[in-house]
Amino acid sequence: MTNLIKRDALGSVRIVRHAQSAPRQGLYVRRDSGDSALVLRPLARRLARREATALAAAAGVPAVPRLIAFDGKAVLRTYIDGKPMHHARPTSPAYFKDALKLLAALHRRGIAHNDLAKEANWLCTPDGRAALVDFQIAVWRPKRGALFRALAREDLRHLLKHKRTYLPERLTARQRALLERPGWIARAWARLVKPPYRFVTRSVLGWPERTGAEERRESL
Repeated sequence: MTNLIKRDALGSVRIVRHAQSAPRQGLYVRRDSGDSALVLRPLARRLARREATALAAAAGVPAVPRLIAFDGKAVLRTYIDGKPMHHARPTSPAYFKDALKLLAALHRRGIAHNDLAKEANWLCTPDGRAALVDFQIAVWRPKRGALFRALAREDLRHLLKHKRTYLPERLTARQRALLERPGWIARAWARLVKPPYRFVTRSVLGWPERTGAEERRESL
């Protein structure tokens, strides 16, 4: 049983129930680059490979989808139930403490998410914990060199921006100082990458700012 969630130029996303290749029954998410536009298929497959690589490296990290299978075209991973941040609007200090721990766990594995400015990628699970989805542009750098540390810093800054939105009174002095000092990646992104990125994602691909696959929606 499958349920089409979305289809765009980069492929399709489906909820798969009782997936044949999964080790147990349940809900799974299948992102298929084979359904992408022909001209964008190499990009779609590259993004699928990045997601599969990041999820494999994150195996065992709680609140991150578990990779079930990747055949070079489609990623099959577990489904995480939860509301996206901009719907849940978390104001609990415990949520942001949990989010910091989750981010630290990923960074220890050499994984930088790279897309945490989007509130849709942060989930609030039914028990009030933080979870992360959508690892298409994540990077895995097991040696964690200078570039990785800069990317990890941006992951943290984006989380702190969300904390500033929903729980500003609980920002520490150190966190406020980090927010006030964007790194070179943030400056380069704002000047060189963000304008064409927003044009492509909004005008060409038709992505609103806060949309995504099923785990970014409130319910099935």
